[in-house]
Amino acid sequence: MRKFFTGLAVLFGAYLIVRAVAEPFVIDMTDPATYAADWGGPSLAGVLLVHCGPGVVSAVLIGWWIARRRRRAPL
Repeated sequence: MRKFFTGLAVLFGAYLIVRAVAEPFVIDMTDPATYAADWGGPSLAGVLLVHCGPGVVSAVLIGWWIARRRRRAPL
């Protein structure tokens, strides 16, 4: 059961990472009207923080988790 939830968490984290990478290409950063109504808006910094922040956190946590597993795994 633990492996199932770990896999689900990694899958959700991967979704957040892909979303964070795609967000700057989805919005037009030169036109505030495209992101003013989004979460974190009306400022570009707020929108990027809300939409890309969870992806950055997920990437760090998944990287930390992989590094920890590699350290513990016998050679």
